[in-house]
Amino acid sequence: MKSFRFILVLATLLAPAVSRAAVADGIKAVVNASAITFAEVEDYTRPAADALRRQFASQPDVFQQKLNEALNDGLEQLVERQLILHSFDTEGYNSKLLDSTVDEMVQERIQERFGDRVTLMKTLQAQGVTFEQFRKQLRERAIESALRNQNVQREIIISPYKVENFYLANQAKFAVDDQVKLRMIVFPKTSADDTNAVKLAQEIAVKIKEGASFVEMATVYSQGSQQHQAGDWGWIETGKLRKELAEAAAPLAPGQTSEVINTDDSLYLMLVEEKKPAHAKPLADVRDEIEKSLRVQQQAQLQKQWIDGLKKKTFIRYF
Repeated sequence: MKSFRFILVLATLLAPAVSRAAVADGIKAVVNASAITFAEVEDYTRPAADALRRQFASQPDVFQQKLNEALNDGLEQLVERQLILHSFDTEGYNSKLLDSTVDEMVQERIQERFGDRVTLMKTLQAQGVTFEQFRKQLRERAIESALRNQNVQREIIISPYKVENFYLANQAKFAVDDQVKLRMIVFPKTSADDTNAVKLAQEIAVKIKEGASFVEMATVYSQGSQQHQAGDWGWIETGKLRKELAEAAAPLAPGQTSEVINTDDSLYLMLVEEKKPAHAKPLADVRDEIEKSLRVQQQAQLQKQWIDGLKKKTFIRYF
């Protein structure tokens, strides 16, 4: 504890000097006695920056805004990492056990990505990275992962009571519109006045009224994407159907078939197999979804509490 106080006082005394050198050295933050440089933030953020550059290639102003946000977020993540590493160094964790874990990680990485140690060394050399730096990176990741697991993941408990309460308090999130289970036979038009498609659709409609199997007719004549499923569209919310189809489905009872439905690009014959009125999805169907959402919320809360606690014990300065 005395050494920590000494470092804190020393960092405070040296802060003005660091500030004067910040522009020249590209320092973005100091955490305890460790500096985070702009180059480190850039390296950490590079995958996100590359993705943003592709996504907003034609919007330079938006790209710059998103890039600044990504850089700020990257800086905060690097600050958190330094806080966690400092916590590991000062709170009595078993470094010997960690070293054996890192040795195993090195061997796994060699086997998975490089095949042998010689290839690893050549790759590192080409990247301008020493083996010590490579091992240090793995060690820091192992520390971060282990401490996050200990202080955040292991503390998360999502009880059935919490899941049920969330479900009852958020019924609107699980609302489902009126649904209909459909089969359809689709006749694409070659033009707006395609009389051949109209004639074929009407002939099939007559056959179905005379007792032909809708499933068989769909298998043979439908040219829609569900042809190989005998025209089966499954359950679909009526609000997601195109207007002409929704209007045709509305008056039909289960088991009934529509007249020929004429749209701009196709003709349809529709069989309504079942209907469900608007309802909320049952808890059994959304339990996993709710549990995942609650887990993410609780994880974010515990993470913030833990990091805030580390910040109170550590000197941090941004530039």
